[in-house]
Amino acid sequence: MSTKISGNLGYPRIGGNREWKKAIETFWKGQITEDELHEKLTEIRLNNWKLQRDKGIELIPVGDFTYYDHVLDTAVMFGIVPERFEYTGGPVPLQTYYAIARGNKEAAASEMTKWFNTNYHYIVPELGSREPQLTRNNPLAAYVEAKEKLGIDGRPVILGLYTFLKLSKGFGASEWDSWISKLLPLYVQVLRELKEAGAKWVQIDEPALVATVSTEDQERLNLIYSTIAKEVPGLSVMLQTYFESVDLYKELVALPVQGFGLDFVHGKEANLQSLREYGFPAGKTLGAGVIDGRNIWRADLYQGSQLLDELSKLTGDADLVIQSSCSLLHVPVSAQAEDKLETVLSNALAFAEEKLDEIVALSRVAAGQEQSDLFDQNRQALEALASDPARGRNHVRTAVEQITQQPAERSSAFATRKLKQKEKWSLPFLPTTTIGSFPQTAEVRSARQKWRKGEWSEAQYDEFVREEISKWIQIQEEIGIDVLVHGEFERTDMVEFFGEKLPGFAFTKGGWVQSYGTRCVKPPVIYGDVDFDQPMTVKETKYAQSLTKKPVKGMLTGPITILNWSFVRSDISREAVAYQIALALRKEVEALESAGIEMIQVDEPALREGLPLKRKDWDNYLDWAVKAFKVSTSTVKDTTQIHTHMCYCEFHDIIDSIEALDADVISIETSRSHGELVHSFEEHTYPLGIGLGVYDIHSPRVPSEDEMIVMIERALKVLDPELFWINPDCGLKTRGLEETVDSLKNMVSAAKRYREQMK
Repeated sequence: MSTKISGNLGYPRIGGNREWKKAIETFWKGQITEDELHEKLTEIRLNNWKLQRDKGIELIPVGDFTYYDHVLDTAVMFGIVPERFEYTGGPVPLQTYYAIARGNKEAAASEMTKWFNTNYHYIVPELGSREPQLTRNNPLAAYVEAKEKLGIDGRPVILGLYTFLKLSKGFGASEWDSWISKLLPLYVQVLRELKEAGAKWVQIDEPALVATVSTEDQERLNLIYSTIAKEVPGLSVMLQTYFESVDLYKELVALPVQGFGLDFVHGKEANLQSLREYGFPAGKTLGAGVIDGRNIWRADLYQGSQLLDELSKLTGDADLVIQSSCSLLHVPVSAQAEDKLETVLSNALAFAEEKLDEIVALSRVAAGQEQSDLFDQNRQALEALASDPARGRNHVRTAVEQITQQPAERSSAFATRKLKQKEKWSLPFLPTTTIGSFPQTAEVRSARQKWRKGEWSEAQYDEFVREEISKWIQIQEEIGIDVLVHGEFERTDMVEFFGEKLPGFAFTKGGWVQSYGTRCVKPPVIYGDVDFDQPMTVKETKYAQSLTKKPVKGMLTGPITILNWSFVRSDISREAVAYQIALALRKEVEALESAGIEMIQVDEPALREGLPLKRKDWDNYLDWAVKAFKVSTSTVKDTTQIHTHMCYCEFHDIIDSIEALDADVISIETSRSHGELVHSFEEHTYPLGIGLGVYDIHSPRVPSEDEMIVMIERALKVLDPELFWINPDCGLKTRGLEETVDSLKNMVSAAKRYREQMK
């Protein structure tokens, strides 16, 4: 007879009050020692395990915790450290570990990019010439710690070899098999040591299997897992996929492992169809990801129970592990503190802690026990949310229906707009600008807190923001930047700021999630129809423009980024929500233009991350994503210059869609990827204005003029100098004042030097 038990794939690392972030950043500042950092992070890790045990989770993940990023952990575990960090072998020092992620005065950080189609960022491993070695068995250390300190016989988690290589760079297609031959024995060693320590199950994450898998890759997967089965007999492997369905289901379940983890939330229908068509291998275990690990709504447990009943029938006598669809690192820690929201909304939330309760409730029913009260509580909460008036703004629904039937285009083509804008703005050759934000200093954060707590009046806070704007307008003019920004001192987060001002959004008190490293964000919650009721950015931008004769850009976040960086309602399509946001932003763009702000930047850094993981679904997404941007920006005059910005992702696959946005100027990250993006433009002529970031703002180092000129020179080999802008990679809110000013001075000097060279 089959067994049904509860499991989890991973838990948020950041702690209930972001203790993880605070400890690491305190260490970076030299205010605590390395030993003290280890002590603080150990406490968080142990608390995570204890909570899962106390909630009733039977298969608890160990090894999912990290000091920065789990992909970086895998790389350094195997001694894969870029040569520029002068690593000489053995366990990787913590200072080197953080240098890879953040850079230092001597070496640039490794590239950072999106983790599949989420808003989490990982550090891209650079496979160099050094022979890999096992420097420290991280999953083993976690397994032993959980067992010895808490008596928890956990399920170690390791990033699979196939996915690790898919996420890495620095090697050609012909070197795949060579790298497998180097790394596979090390994976075997890790697993063998886990088995010897008593581990019964190990979770090997292979999310890359939900994308396209070639025939050659299938053969490599067979080699990897048959080798593991042969070399480490007796250790049960759960081959875990998530974020989508598996196309090669029949081939997957033929691999010689003991369990297969499938996503029955985001890949539900296709994975179910595969089970119906091909069945499930006898004697294997199914990891059934039935609780959404990526969104914050309560689950309908009755539907979940019905799904598990169907899975039981389709899998026969197979054991079932009822678990989250993916790691819970993508959701906040606990909804217990959300007492400021309207009751109908707070009752409908389930963060990581609450999802553990849902997993356990489903697993107990699947095992033949009675339904808990949680079943009725969840259904009642979801029904109350569905009938909330915020979901009944008929004028918004009508407007969306109308725009879906109409094209969204600027009144003139770019060639016409370019000439009009050149005459209007009279900018120098290779104009300089920044992406939008300036340092959010302790003073800025303190002022905002005083205002939010009611210690400062609205007038006091407005005056403080005006003083910061004035200071930075003066700094920009002294540096010699051509197109200025107001600095965004009134904003905490580029999405949160707009969500707070748009009906249909709500904000949690403690809904923090990890974005990259210690950077945590508190995504808005889109729970109702999105509307516009008053201008959001006009006051600060208009004030900044009054201080200078140079143009000041209005700064907005685009509809797709707001969508992708929010927790989104699940009762209507994401496309419909995107159009609702776009219509609201269109009114803000028009308000800025009416106020005399005629350079407007609508940032879309998250455009690519919303791409479906399966290429067959790309065109549909890109069509409506591009249209949503154009709905926001298409009603302005020809002389109004629309900018946009994108950062830290692979763009070569979507160059056509980027061009289709029809933005007058786009700024794109290139320095962190060490200029590789330029390859895209070597193969694709880009006919609109463009700025490729000339320095990495996520690193504390100040780049030299010469470094920036190298970037400029390479870009101008493939881009039209008459359309080229010079700017940093991204906003500067996380940087210190001195390094920001020094870097921008070098950037402007580099632009001036290059102008002279081009004369």
